Amino acid sequence: MFSKILIANRGEIAVRIIRACKEMGVATVAVYSEADKDALHVALADQSYCIGGPEASESYLNENQIISTAILAGAQAIHPGYGFLSENAHFARLCRKNGIVFIGPEPESMERLSDKAILKELVQNTGLSVIPGTKAVASVAEAKRAAENLGFPVMLKACAGGGGRGIRLIKSVDEIENAYMQATSEAISAFGDGSVYLEKYIFPARHVELQMLADEQGNVVCLGDRDCSLQRRNQKLLEETPSPAVTVEQRQKIIEAAIDAVKKIGYVGAGTLEFLLDKGGNFWFMEMNVRLQVEHCVTEMLTGFDLVKWQIRIAAGIPLNFTQNDIRLSGAAIECRINAQSCGSLRMLHVPGGPSVRFDTCLIEGTSISPYYDSLLGKLVVYAKTREEALRKIRAALCELKVDGIPTNIEEQLRIVEDERFTSGNYDLTFMGNR
Repeated sequence: MFSKILIANRGEIAVRIIRACKEMGVATVAVYSEADKDALHVALADQSYCIGGPEASESYLNENQIISTAILAGAQAIHPGYGFLSENAHFARLCRKNGIVFIGPEPESMERLSDKAILKELVQNTGLSVIPGTKAVASVAEAKRAAENLGFPVMLKACAGGGGRGIRLIKSVDEIENAYMQATSEAISAFGDGSVYLEKYIFPARHVELQMLADEQGNVVCLGDRDCSLQRRNQKLLEETPSPAVTVEQRQKIIEAAIDAVKKIGYVGAGTLEFLLDKGGNFWFMEMNVRLQVEHCVTEMLTGFDLVKWQIRIAAGIPLNFTQNDIRLSGAAIECRINAQSCGSLRMLHVPGGPSVRFDTCLIEGTSISPYYDSLLGKLVVYAKTREEALRKIRAALCELKVDGIPTNIEEQLRIVEDERFTSGNYDLTFMGNR
């Protein structure tokens, strides 16, 4: 096991990783930008180093500076969290070159699986149903030909990255040129890779994903499904597990297929298989996230397994000490993402309590929200024995959560969980007016 880990991230995920390390008896090293000098993760870590200016490119994306800091601090491994360098194969290879363990998949695996068009070919060979689509299209003309072959409407998507960036819905050939230019430009800005591909648009649909863990010894488990259909402009707002749209029989079948697929791909680490679930109950594979997901904690609340600790153990070569038969998917968990709606300074924070209520956050009184990073303030998660109880609990928790000084989306989340479409479980990707 590692004795010291550097956390190459910020915000609530850096705090989350530091807490897991402390519980494992592992020393921690925080890195921070000039904008984050007073951040909670800086105070909680055993060692902290400023690595650059407020822009992410000057700090949290500065690969050489992070590696140098890890060497200086004597860290044996680096945990990238999510976002920033978490899916960067070059950085993972740089870690290995310097004798540091990257807590995530091997760079070769990351390269092979991060290109969504290539990944679909691999997955199709495992038996999972894949949304009809193309490889990367190199020009507007090629995109037009491919779209006409697939039949409108189609989705134009970035081959690299995730988080809803580089995605456009195209309903006619007249929209292709503008969508192509916008998507490639956005993908270059977000991921440094402007390649895009096309896939058939499945509508109506729900976004359902499966949380996987796989070790170096070939053991693979699935920690259930998450329904992530509550989105605005491809950005997730709320997640729940298990999905109310998936039957016990459907869940068992797709879990078995997913485990088989991950084994055949040869993936190691924590990963997520993402699907569209159509109105006929068919699962269509979209992509695989080769990192920890923002919404991992809703799965932890349901199953009781600590995903961050298992990421660390797997990276250290420790095999899973449980099997699929040990995983119990009983009860219901719901997560609301609490986002800042503008910059501000926190004057007062009151966090709801009670059994099975969790708020993962980086907020402390005096925290200033800067314009340099994403708007996520924290994740409010509840668990109960039934979905009905979980709904009551999340409403009560949202009513109790107070974040004074920073405008947030708490009221909007409360409206969502009180909406009959959500409470009935009869919702899809159009809930927030998407598409």
